[in-house]
Amino acid sequence: MSSPAGPVSTPPAAPLSLEDAAAGSAAWPFEEARKLIARIERTGQTDVLFETGYGPSGLPHIGTFGEVARTTMVRRAFETLTGGRVKTRLLAFSDDMDGLRKVPDNVPNREMLAQHLGKPLTRIPDPFNKFESFAHHNNAMLRNFLDRFGFEYEFASSTDYYTSGRFDAALLHMLRNFDAVQKIMLPSLREERAATYSPFLPVHPKTGVVMQVPVDEMNVDAGTIVWRDPDTGERFETPVTGGHCKLQWKPDWAMRWYALKVDYEMAGKDLIDSVKLSGGIVRALGGVAPEGFNYELFLDEKGQKISKSKGNGLTIEEWLTYASPESLSLFMFQKPREAKRLYFDVIPRAVDEYLQFLGGYPRQDWKQRLGNPVWHIHHGEPPAAEALQDASGAGPATSVSFAMLLNLAAVANSEDPAVLWGFLRRYAPSASPQSHPRLDQLVGYAVAYFRDFVRPAKTYRLADDVEHDALTRLDAMLAGLPAGASGEDIQTALYDVARPIARYQDLKAKGATPERPGVSNDWFNMLYQVLLGENRGPRFGSFVALYGVAETRDLIAKALSGDLAKEHEAFLAGRAKTGG
Repeated sequence: MSSPAGPVSTPPAAPLSLEDAAAGSAAWPFEEARKLIARIERTGQTDVLFETGYGPSGLPHIGTFGEVARTTMVRRAFETLTGGRVKTRLLAFSDDMDGLRKVPDNVPNREMLAQHLGKPLTRIPDPFNKFESFAHHNNAMLRNFLDRFGFEYEFASSTDYYTSGRFDAALLHMLRNFDAVQKIMLPSLREERAATYSPFLPVHPKTGVVMQVPVDEMNVDAGTIVWRDPDTGERFETPVTGGHCKLQWKPDWAMRWYALKVDYEMAGKDLIDSVKLSGGIVRALGGVAPEGFNYELFLDEKGQKISKSKGNGLTIEEWLTYASPESLSLFMFQKPREAKRLYFDVIPRAVDEYLQFLGGYPRQDWKQRLGNPVWHIHHGEPPAAEALQDASGAGPATSVSFAMLLNLAAVANSEDPAVLWGFLRRYAPSASPQSHPRLDQLVGYAVAYFRDFVRPAKTYRLADDVEHDALTRLDAMLAGLPAGASGEDIQTALYDVARPIARYQDLKAKGATPERPGVSNDWFNMLYQVLLGENRGPRFGSFVALYGVAETRDLIAKALSGDLAKEHEAFLAGRAKTGG
């Protein structure tokens, strides 16, 4: 009898290809792209149109960018799934023929704008005195921003499409289906508004105002509507074509989907009912509603929805003052169906998460890469991460985080990028702004953020007796380090300093024993609060390696003497005196 066979070894599975990984990726852009795959399989079409909308009644804000960024991520995922065999276009559509309902809070010459309420945005003078109209100004800002980010898109103006006749056929078709549109819209309106509602808004031939008036008669054959001026009673017959009328916004949205054959458009959660109504109208016209999903809204620091007209929340320029475009794209990628606060305090975390994702990308297989935000942010070609090699050249290269740079600026109390580069070059003599251009940008962002947010908010506290003793032990440990100790060596020594101190022992930590307890986060929190004036901070061993052992010992001495707290109090007093 033969001996029983041993266990059969299964050969390792071959690594997934990009195509296989994309087909099964759970990343939300790929999930959205698969909706479009199913759509073109039903229709047999050979091109796909993505659309984003923008209401230029106020300055473009980050929410506007977010819609374009997210739509672009879906577009790239779709192109990956289809191998580039299906032509795609992205239309950035500006609703600039809308009448101005109220004057935005964050623009100059508000009194002038108030004189033009109700007129199409393209017929209102530019309060900034730079362009031919208010809409042209805001459209230019949007296009400039999208161009700076390198988005591939086509810009479309509602005014141009209406006045050029491009929408004429669809408008006449809607006039023929007037009753069907009313049947969809009227149940969604209050009784008072429903009594006078019309999907067509004539532009007053004398005042230029977009009129919210009932339609007295329709002449389908002539393509006109008849209405009366509510103030004068004067009767007008207006063509629905050629820019003489525009549509109420829900019918307008549906007409655009129908006329342009839009395949994909996402919208905010506050527009869920509007999407349903517009979808019903486009189906009544004989068209097909686009695919898409509803994203959650951005909130300001008070938890309120950000608004173009209010100017609350962050502007595009404000984010880019303190952080990279890529960090903003990451913020848009992550959890699009969850409401998120969009304010200055989210910036550092977004920057460092981006750097972490970028650093991990080369070590990942295709399945992991397609779930990594940097693949979507960089359209499948993320750059190599920049890191610093210490003077010895022996240890692993160190990534420099935004938090680390903020703390270097904090302990140096410096708003000068050259000071931070001094620390970085001492650690890595071969590094320079020329060899590490993205790190140089990060230094600039960190200095600006430190100046405006970190330094004024710092709060140093004095060490109690236990902390005084612990910091004295830490100073002694640093004094005994060998020259050129690495960040990892210093981090290990930091644990060894805290381990015997009862306040910082953690017996529940993994691998902890009574003889060798773990170290709680309270130890590092104390270092941040007493030495840096912060509640959080970087990996402290790496910080010491960059900042310098001798400099860290000086910092400890100033903390123990109370000088750190006194110097910061003097800074705050001076800032208050000058109104800074």
